[in-house]
Amino acid sequence: MGKETGLDVDQDQVQDQDSIPIKRDATNIAFYKILETRISRRGLLKNISAISAGLTLNAASRLHAQSNSGFALAFEEIAQGLDESLYLASGYTYQVLLRWGDPVFANAPVFDPYKQTPAAQAKQFGYNNDFITFLSLDQARNDSMHGLLVVNHEFVNSRMMHPGSPHAFKLTKQQVDTEILAHGLTIVEVQKKKYKWHVNLESKYNRRITPHTIMRFSGPACGHDRLKTSFSPNGDNCMGTFGNCAGSMTPWGTVLTAEENVQAYFIGQAKKTFEKKSYKRLGLKGDRSAYSAWGKHYEQWDLDRQPQAGLHAGWIVEIDPYDPNFIPIKRTALGRCKHEGCGVHVNKDSRVVIYMGDDQVFEYIYRYISKNKFEPGNRNQNLSLLDDGELSVAEFTDQGTVIWHPLLWGMDPHTRKNGFNSQADVVIDMRSAADLVGATPMDRPEEIKVNPVTGNVFVVLTNNFKRGPLNTDVANPRALNRHGHILELVPPQLDHRAHEFKWDVFVLAGNPNNKFDHAKYHADISENGWFSNPDNCSFDKFGNIWIATDGFYRQGIADGIWVSAAQGEGKALTKHFLRAPREAEICSPCFTPDQKTMFCSVQHPGGDSSFDRPSTRWPDFDPQLPPRPAVIAITHEQDKNIGG
Repeated sequence: MGKETGLDVDQDQVQDQDSIPIKRDATNIAFYKILETRISRRGLLKNISAISAGLTLNAASRLHAQSNSGFALAFEEIAQGLDESLYLASGYTYQVLLRWGDPVFANAPVFDPYKQTPAAQAKQFGYNNDFITFLSLDQARNDSMHGLLVVNHEFVNSRMMHPGSPHAFKLTKQQVDTEILAHGLTIVEVQKKKYKWHVNLESKYNRRITPHTIMRFSGPACGHDRLKTSFSPNGDNCMGTFGNCAGSMTPWGTVLTAEENVQAYFIGQAKKTFEKKSYKRLGLKGDRSAYSAWGKHYEQWDLDRQPQAGLHAGWIVEIDPYDPNFIPIKRTALGRCKHEGCGVHVNKDSRVVIYMGDDQVFEYIYRYISKNKFEPGNRNQNLSLLDDGELSVAEFTDQGTVIWHPLLWGMDPHTRKNGFNSQADVVIDMRSAADLVGATPMDRPEEIKVNPVTGNVFVVLTNNFKRGPLNTDVANPRALNRHGHILELVPPQLDHRAHEFKWDVFVLAGNPNNKFDHAKYHADISENGWFSNPDNCSFDKFGNIWIATDGFYRQGIADGIWVSAAQGEGKALTKHFLRAPREAEICSPCFTPDQKTMFCSVQHPGGDSSFDRPSTRWPDFDPQLPPRPAVIAITHEQDKNIGG
């Protein structure tokens, strides 16, 4: 997640000075003091001196990491490496369920990468699939054999998508139209028959949602003058969705999809608009876009012709997969930023809590709490829960607490004197609102999920090469953080509405045998159990955390999936379960309710090589076909629970 098309750099690491949060005095606590006060007290973590002394690994613990759930992660982990293929732990197998260009409808044409057209792509599976969720069609039985898959398509890479490997700036209009339609989401009906998954191409539920799909706004910014354009004169309907990264399923059966790297899609001189300050804070310049060809043909991506169009992107979008006619809704109450995802939790008082990470260096962690309560079976009530609630941002303190600061118009400092004239201004400029209340700038906050067993909140932070030794802090303790880390937030008495949480470090990623990495895991971590660049996470029904990485391959080791117990004696004892093909990342491990199938995305195999000379041809390994992003379905050969 976060990798950009047409560029050879990770845009989440590229940030102009005027889009960086307000500078604060550095905590500048020495790294080892941080470890002493926040981490070293946990005896299960491996420390540097123990490594130097040659700590003996406990093989039994390593192979049978056990949580308090009693479910043993008993698989034998795989070796780290890097080559063209995908590997799983022994006893597991995978099926390529959907690849870029595969049909979504019965009348879709056969995929031909040398003769791509917009008409064909509109009926085919999109590019660079990311977030996945499985929704049972028989919700009463929570059926694990028959349901809907909802899949995000985050971005495209022109060099990998088209013959001749053209730069994004030089695409023809037909290529531009094809790329636009390769974005968005795919919804398909799937069913497991005789141990194999099948896509029902005749299903009434099958749908492609793209940047051209009609959508509408809701919440405090809906109808505001700042959202009015020629294509939305009332500021209530909006352009479609793109840059879709992670997401979540809601308890009422809809899906939330997060718009992340939207700044890369617009051309035009944003500095000439009266939204200059707002656009700068989001890093939306209009003149460095990898997708500039879009704005040549469509004015909604040209800020000279549509100065307010940039405010239509960067939202959380709600979609009902069970209703093919549902008009997707951009929920403005959840704020506007580079949303990586949105972890949904129903609090013990039945209010809905959503945790969100803003995936850029030195950005923030947000929380939304609905004003009204979730009512099972009350569709009308539940579809309004994300329009009225309290938005807040996190500050991490040296005392091991998280303080949630409200982002509420009329409450100082979110008043007219600071340029906020309504709650609409607060949510449109959520980053600027957060700057004013002492929020902690983080190391690329990505996916944030609540453990369904413990109720604790896990925050994945990918990396931050821009953090210097003088601006580290307790929650981001490493300068030049190239490996990332995971934090665990603990709400008091499992009350996710509380103003103050406790927090701790779950893992400091990196190589525990390299003293310069300052990595921290369980004492029995194996030589293959460590990882780098955690990107997103999921939890199985036993509360184990499944961690997917993005960027490890830049260090000469393939990305993949690692899993660990999140509590008990196996806590932070991560084990290597899946290894990705060369230059691919793995996204969104997703389980069927019975935990007999795990779906996940294999995104950008081949990375930034080229269509004509790719570094892998996974998954087809056909010399006539380029590598193809795909969704795979993983099962155990003896039909065991995934991870057992």
